[in-house]
Amino acid sequence: MPTARIYQQPKNAMSSGKALTHRWVLEFETGEAKRPDPLTGWAGSGDTREQVKLRFPSMEAAQAYAEREGIDAHVIPAPVRKLKLQAYADNFR
Repeated sequence: MPTARIYQQPKNAMSSGKALTHRWVLEFETGEAKRPDPLTGWAGSGDTREQVKLRFPSMEAAQAYAEREGIDAHVIPAPVRKLKLQAYADNFR
């Protein structure tokens, strides 16, 4: 039985916008350990499910899909966003 994790898509660190952070992602967990390729040295495995990322509009939709397909999924709650209120004048104190 495949296992997966469901989480809310995080904010892009390279921008201040919060676009697409309302989406939920179902991502399969690795089924086997990665090993280095003898020719290139890159890490890889024969498990192709870890390349799959499914996006859903809500957590309930992702859970319903996992249940319908027989995937053992666990939800990772979104971290609490802390707002750091700071004035420009605080840079000179």
